[in-house]
Amino acid sequence: MKAAPWFILGVPAILAIAALPARAATTQVIYSFAGGVDGEYTDTDVAMDGAGNLYGTSVQGGTHASGTVWMLSPSGDSWTHTVLYNFTGGADGSEPYKGVTLDTQGNLYGTAVTGGGGGCEGGCGVAYKLTNNGGSWTQSVIHTFTGGEDGAGPGARLTVGDDGDVYGMAPTGGAFGAGTIYRIHPSKHGAWKLSVIHAFTGGADGIGGSAGAMLFRGRHLYGAATAGGANGEGAIFELTPAKTGEGKYKAIYAFKGEPDGAFPYGGLAFDALGNLYGTTYYDGEDEVGTVFQLTPTQKGAWKEKTLYSFQGGSDGANSIGNVVFDNTGNLYGTTSEGGSGGSGVIFKLAPLSRREWQESVVHSFAGPPDGAFAYNGMVGDGAGNFYGATVHGGAQDEGAIYKFTP
Repeated sequence: MKAAPWFILGVPAILAIAALPARAATTQVIYSFAGGVDGEYTDTDVAMDGAGNLYGTSVQGGTHASGTVWMLSPSGDSWTHTVLYNFTGGADGSEPYKGVTLDTQGNLYGTAVTGGGGGCEGGCGVAYKLTNNGGSWTQSVIHTFTGGEDGAGPGARLTVGDDGDVYGMAPTGGAFGAGTIYRIHPSKHGAWKLSVIHAFTGGADGIGGSAGAMLFRGRHLYGAATAGGANGEGAIFELTPAKTGEGKYKAIYAFKGEPDGAFPYGGLAFDALGNLYGTTYYDGEDEVGTVFQLTPTQKGAWKEKTLYSFQGGSDGANSIGNVVFDNTGNLYGTTSEGGSGGSGVIFKLAPLSRREWQESVVHSFAGPPDGAFAYNGMVGDGAGNFYGATVHGGAQDEGAIYKFTP
């Protein structure tokens, strides 16, 4: 039935509505990892498909103790956990950090920081694809890193372009030993070819990529170099891939250190106006990290503003993950430490004006059976809920997946 216009309501009804308390935010652990074959240490971003299934990785555990790719499927008020792949620690890789990325066909892409082969002790890592064949999953390695010019230890979450190319970052190796940005291109015959589209020099362009996935906007990729930059404190970059060879790389902001932020580990987020948002792990006014905004100017430069400096107490400290928006323009994110229990928080930044934002803690992780130590940000489901992972906590203290509703 169509709702009546507001002006038909009587004064008593209006007063009754105004007196209703605001709905309290809720945080619920929807799955606790048990360790062993179930998986453990869930340092993972969470991906969601159109059916509401969640996907991620566990760095350890599984049948070969080398990590897993998992799926959580909603069923009424509960969730069913399924291991989609168990890494063996051999040519297929080991220690899959930061989760997986879906393509438009429902296949998954990710990286493992060790295993594979190459000139690194324990292997230099792999990029892999999990192909979905009607619910049956097959893993294939799309690149084995050598530790040479292609890079090593690829711990960043992957980005899948509209053309099917896969983009990622490796923190070490490359032509200058400072890491790489790479593209892996599929051929018509099923083979994949990696090309380096930027080799970090360790100078003003940065050192190593962050763990967060790069973002496409237009023809440009945006991401973070955790260290290096003009001031040695990390940088945010824009990269325009070329058809062949290296792309056009530009550091659009170099962090300056205290009271500015330093060392951006997480991914970035755009708002509708084209502003960029993210977090830093260090510095700020109290040396435990910041939330920042980058605004493009008409002259092509970017202007940075620190929206919040963490204090290291109950408000949280040392954010590693990305931030996400709700439908009214509030920002939400996590910290890896701090909070009333010392195990990290979920925080909210509400815009009071164009220049002022107010921070509040909407959940402090308390450890078992609650989550503990949120090393990653969250993903929204479009219905007002957000999902994320903690590396510890849960019923067995082996990691947890949680649902947060503001």
